[in-house]
Amino acid sequence: MPRTVSLLTLLVLTVASLPAQSGQWNPGDLVQPKQLADRLKDAKGNKPLLIEVSFPILFRNRRIPGAVFAGPGAKPEGIEQLKKAAAGLAKDREIVLYCGCCPMVQCPNVRPALSALRALGFQRVKVLFIESNLAKDWIDQGYPIARGPVQ
Repeated sequence: MPRTVSLLTLLVLTVASLPAQSGQWNPGDLVQPKQLADRLKDAKGNKPLLIEVSFPILFRNRRIPGAVFAGPGAKPEGIEQLKKAAAGLAKDREIVLYCGCCPMVQCPNVRPALSALRALGFQRVKVLFIESNLAKDWIDQGYPIARGPVQ
């Protein structure tokens, strides 16, 4: 009986076979949306710091509750905002980066942000696996979302 291979499995295998490069993630660097949503629901759990590295309009319109905005990782000013957001944090602090503007394999923001945090010595940086975009892979799945101006 032939086995069906999921798109996620193919992506993980493809990523695992790529040569290591600056800002590249390994399968162990990825966190699945359901896994993150479950962790965020756990009132007693030690939650990761969420950092959104998307474009400002996306963050203002919809974001994962509790996320910090660090600007688009593809722009030098976004990387500077990211460095400010990370300043003073313990290097072993768990951080989850996400953008959600497009499929993460095409995202211009995640890789530079991941590379910058690694260069600063952060050891526990994960990337939220966004296969399509934040709307489809997070919002449409019923995971928590905040909208409107940041309070």
